[in-house]
Amino acid sequence: MSKKRVLVGMSGGVDSSAAALLLMEQGYEVCGCTMKLYSGTDEHEGGCCSLDDVNDAKSVCRKLGIEHHTFNMTDEFTKYVMTPFAESYINGETPNPCIECNKHLKFDAMLKRAELLGFDYIATGHYADVKYNQDTEKWELHRSADIRKDQTYVLYNLTQYQLAHTIFPLNGMDKAQIRTIAEEHGLITSHKPDSQDICFVPDGDYAAFIVRHTGYTSEQGDFIDSKGQKLGVHSGVINYTIGQRRGLGITFGKPVFVTDKDAVNNTVTLGSTEELMHKRLNLKNINIISGDILTDPISVTAKARYNAKEQTAVLYPADKDGIAYIEFDEPVRAPAKGQACVFYSGDIVIGGGVICQ
Repeated sequence: MSKKRVLVGMSGGVDSSAAALLLMEQGYEVCGCTMKLYSGTDEHEGGCCSLDDVNDAKSVCRKLGIEHHTFNMTDEFTKYVMTPFAESYINGETPNPCIECNKHLKFDAMLKRAELLGFDYIATGHYADVKYNQDTEKWELHRSADIRKDQTYVLYNLTQYQLAHTIFPLNGMDKAQIRTIAEEHGLITSHKPDSQDICFVPDGDYAAFIVRHTGYTSEQGDFIDSKGQKLGVHSGVINYTIGQRRGLGITFGKPVFVTDKDAVNNTVTLGSTEELMHKRLNLKNINIISGDILTDPISVTAKARYNAKEQTAVLYPADKDGIAYIEFDEPVRAPAKGQACVFYSGDIVIGGGVICQ
């Protein structure tokens, strides 16, 4: 019987390097690939998938004795990730580009490329797990055994077809084990630090990226309170995030936070920590991983930010316009339009949606 073939998405980091190694040890025929995401002035030496990272991935593949492909996906990345990110910020939202990259590139474009090349599966270095439920005859996305590294929040858009053709080799392992395995096999990525920034904004200056990418001019506007009273002047809506306290350039003798952004009226609302708390969130672009249509309210746990603590809630079906809502038992802090709210049932990811309030 011929070996099953797996195309591993390799970002040039230790996790995806270890994923390729582990799949080889499990008896798969493995090939690595890296997506080239930038071109011209957008090229950065930092973040995942930079030129240095491509070279590191190639080096790991040479060490493992497997082939490596580089796929030029700069057009797709610009269309599905960079431009929507900039437009979302301009519209007063706080987007998560990693979610869009996973949805459109790593588990869509890469899977399609893998199938064209005759591979049976794709794999990545994400900390998550895929299981098939014999009773429901559905594929399930499960949280990583190492909850500290769990990345299912950014994977909630996965479909049944994608899960059926995806392997997450790192499930059940922690970061220390991964680095030890990579070091024992002489992989140059074994002690490479994790990428912490958005890959196309490695300096963290979102506003400068938006200006470069779109030519958008950020205009001053009013800081206001929840009653609409003017408090001062802000430097442009794109320069602020919900929950922000520092760098406002305005003081009141007590802590104040950004509680809302209105791009249409060019206002930034400031308020107390109590005004950051919300129990009900409206959601758009809902994805239910099972493929089922939600017809009745269901009890879930959910989180509205990547690093937020899960809280119990009730998820309600979408209306005719595709807008669902979730009601938390206790208020959640600083939910932001454009961020994802992801739903769980135990360790199973039910799905998620984009906060639109």
